[in-house]
Amino acid sequence: MMVWSINLLVLAIGILLVGMIKPYWILFWMEKPGRFPIVLLSIVLFMVSATMFGQANIEKHRLKTEQTQQKSQTEKDTLPSVTTETAEQTKQATELKQPAPIAN
Repeated sequence: MMVWSINLLVLAIGILLVGMIKPYWILFWMEKPGRFPIVLLSIVLFMVSATMFGQANIEKHRLKTEQTQQKSQTEKDTLPSVTTETAEQTKQATELKQPAPIAN
């Protein structure tokens, strides 16, 4: 979405520049096109592209924080849980392997 917003911004700037120089190229269906509709169209496109860019940044930041949270959670889950589980299993195995009593 960020790339789309940048493309839309470039389009808005292009429409503004071309429309200010040759307004008939943009508003070809009008007999005597003015520059004011072109300015309005460019402003609307600029605002839409700025909103899209902001939303894309928010989404990018949210995904980055989720990714770091998942990474830290994975690090917490892997090392300590494996070592504690291994220690418990070793302890249980040694308790079960007690030597048999000697019969007299």
